[in-house]
Amino acid sequence: MAAQSLSGTAPALQPQTGATLSRHVALLPRHWQWLSEQPCGVNAALRRLVQEARRDVQGRYRARQLKEDCYFLMRDMAGDGPLFEEASRALFADDMARFHALVRRWPAHVADAVLALAAQAASATNPPARGR
Repeated sequence: MAAQSLSGTAPALQPQTGATLSRHVALLPRHWQWLSEQPCGVNAALRRLVQEARRDVQGRYRARQLKEDCYFLMRDMAGDGPLFEEASRALFADDMARFHALVRRWPAHVADAVLALAAQAASATNPPARGR
C-alpha cells in the first residue's frame, strides 16, 4: 500500500535507500554557484566533499585536533606561566621555531610533554613515506 500525503490525494515520497531526512545548509552565494556548476549535481557534490573530508588523506583534520590537544595541555600545565600566550600564538601560526624556543623555557617535564604532542601534530600532516 502506498503512503498517503497529509492531504490524502497523492502518495508521499519515500526516502531513497541510504537517504536520510533533509537538513538545511547555509552557504554563501559563491558556494551555491560552485555546487550548481558540478556535473554530478548539488547533492552528489556535497556527498563527495564530505567523503573526501572524512578520509582526511593529508591528515589536516587529525593535525588540527592534535594541535588543539597540545593547546589544552599547555593551558592546563602552563596557562598561568610565562610566555604561555606567546607560545600559543606561535603554535597556531605554525611558527614552530619560535614555539620550540618559548616552550623550552618552561620546566623540562612540561616542555617535553608539550613538544611531544606538537611533534605528533606536525607529523600528522606529513605522514612517513610508505615502502613499495
